[in-house]
Amino acid sequence: MTSKHAPRSANPVDVHVGARVRLRRQIMKMSQEKLGDQLGVTFQQVQKYERGTNRVGASRLWRLSQVLEVPVSFFFEGMTNQIEAGEFSENDQMPIVYDFINSSDGVALAKAVSQITNKAVRRQILELARSLAKDSAEKTD
Repeated sequence: MTSKHAPRSANPVDVHVGARVRLRRQIMKMSQEKLGDQLGVTFQQVQKYERGTNRVGASRLWRLSQVLEVPVSFFFEGMTNQIEAGEFSENDQMPIVYDFINSSDGVALAKAVSQITNKAVRRQILELARSLAKDSAEKTD
């Protein structure tokens, strides 16, 4: 028997949560296998969570927050901005930000910035990055 439905694509919220799981796991230098052991799942299941292929249930999200030592809200940070900017819809492809977050540069930058305790300094780094991006875009136009 064949299915009448095409395989469903990952929900953008699940992809976002998964990217945040991967980011935090990499910042902590934890393997997928070790995270899976602490959650009671296989490393393949962790991979599916990180890609957004499989949804993370509420109790598992709670356990993830404990293992990764972050509040549950950490996994949703940045989503509001994407929704307001119109970047989130059911049919969107994965935004470029996820590719960057999953790169070694993205992880290294996130780790370095997260170690800065002064909120004003973190804000200045953000403004510097925005300025550099704007300059770069203007030079290519």
